[in-house]
Amino acid sequence: MEQIAGYIQTISIFALPIMFAIITHEVMHGVVALRLGDDTALRAGRLTLNPVSHIDLFGTIILPAILVFLHLPVFGYAKPVPVDFSRLRGGRTGMIQVAAAGPLTNFALAILSAIAIRIIVRIPWGGTLGFAVARPLAQMMLASIGINVALGVFNLFPLLPLDGGRVLAGLLPLSAARAYARTERYGFLILVVLLYTNSVEAVIDPIINAITRVLL
Repeated sequence: MEQIAGYIQTISIFALPIMFAIITHEVMHGVVALRLGDDTALRAGRLTLNPVSHIDLFGTIILPAILVFLHLPVFGYAKPVPVDFSRLRGGRTGMIQVAAAGPLTNFALAILSAIAIRIIVRIPWGGTLGFAVARPLAQMMLASIGINVALGVFNLFPLLPLDGGRVLAGLLPLSAARAYARTERYGFLILVVLLYTNSVEAVIDPIINAITRVLL
């Protein structure tokens, strides 16, 4: 029973930061696309923080819950916000900006969470009630740092269809970018293999740990 209670407590701390990190990541793709001339996400009703519009049952709920339970780095995904890259101003530069918007949003949220922790610990809450409020808030902000750093770094991994893959495709010479784009059909399978062999973790874990240490 203690183990179940501990798991429920952990989920209650992680649930909101996970949902907010994943949803804002996707929304910002659409926001930047809109600023660059593509209103596809707006017309699809996806420029909202309403979770109902974005939740993917497995990617937003089940996968993060499993990772929390297994004490592994937490990441997940929402339904991808639709973007018509052909309508973006700036061509491939626009694509890079839209792709980078998601991870950069996660890094910004991690920084804001780190600032929030410093504010929380300096507030003279006082009393049992104050401690009961301050402790879970600080724990949620700490979880938010870890989640957002992990999401930001993971999504910048240079593999299509991840954001890092789209950034790389935008930076490559056009002929190389077209050849690289053809790998997207195999991207998910490649990612599964890399995750299974811990190849992705070997690359991103030191980066995640370094960024987290700086923020804390």
